[in-house]
Amino acid sequence: MKKILALLLALVMVLSLAACGSSGSSKAEGADAIPDEMTSKDGKYEIAFITDVGQLKDKSFNQGTYDGVKSYASAAGKTYKYYQPANGNEATDDDRYDAMKLAATNGAKVIVCAGFMQGAALEKAAKEFPDVKFVFIDGWAMGLPNLAGIAFQEEQCGYLAGYAAVMEGYTKLGFSGGGGGTNPACDRYGYGFVQGADAAAKAKGVNVEMNYSWLYGSNFSASSELQTMAAGWYQNGTEVIFACGGSMFQSIAAAASAEDGKVIGVDVDQSFDSPTVITSAMKGIGEGAAQALKAAESEESWTAFNGDGTNTVILGAKDNAVGLPTATWSLKGWTTEQYEAMLADIVSGKVVVDGADVPEPASTDNVTVNIIK
Repeated sequence: MKKILALLLALVMVLSLAACGSSGSSKAEGADAIPDEMTSKDGKYEIAFITDVGQLKDKSFNQGTYDGVKSYASAAGKTYKYYQPANGNEATDDDRYDAMKLAATNGAKVIVCAGFMQGAALEKAAKEFPDVKFVFIDGWAMGLPNLAGIAFQEEQCGYLAGYAAVMEGYTKLGFSGGGGGTNPACDRYGYGFVQGADAAAKAKGVNVEMNYSWLYGSNFSASSELQTMAAGWYQNGTEVIFACGGSMFQSIAAAASAEDGKVIGVDVDQSFDSPTVITSAMKGIGEGAAQALKAAESEESWTAFNGDGTNTVILGAKDNAVGLPTATWSLKGWTTEQYEAMLADIVSGKVVVDGADVPEPASTDNVTVNIIK
């Protein structure tokens, strides 16, 4: 069953990349054409989504995950609803638990929760509602049979993004991350970005400088302070910034637009949101959620997917769950064929990317990392 689910995930990821790569209208005909809100005749909703910090329409993590949730629900003919914990970016564990409890009492059979900050509330809710299945995106297993933790090898697509940027000819890079350095997924994205830039710099015989910061990203929100910092980087020579943190993208893209800079998006293909985007480090958040929902249709398939609740489902290049959107990137210095060859090398193990959660990567022989605090 796990092999079948992996193949299904790969197929869905390929189709989603193809749809995103064709045109903006094709994208709108997909998940964007499915209502975010629906009315249930009995007021009950079978599938629920609990947002991470930030807004549902963040054009990144929340939106990308929910696209998978509502696309699955719509195709399966199931009712669905999203819930945003109270107090927005200042939400507490109690706020997140209250949202989960409300979803459960509103009839949810499966609740998908986005973001590592959901952990404490999820554990409490999963124990209180053992007949409800919980899916923890960017999370971990907790030994509960009704909770599936799904994580991604973000370091792999971060590596590809860093390699692509340097092969494109950029030698002054930036990384601006969300979560203040405490978010494992963002840590892996950034560490992979440094590793990829280092490998490409070595291959080209060049030196790279990289500004690296968690400032103004603790709550993953857009802010004037973040935009000012990014604008200063661009003014001082930074050519492209990896915007790694939900709605933070909006501030960095605005700075790039004003300063003739470039941006690398995260989680989903963000080329539709700004002409400054040269590529995006993507992971199959929506596809992972959809496959978990598919598995939840029967106890047999859920057990095959989730085991006994002690093993986190980890998806990466081998599952076609991370990568770059070649159909929409603007790269000229690195070909699709070269990208696909490197991706194959990651799958085979010929290229190994360190997946440690490293919030402040050290400089390498080819990349000088300037930690901005």
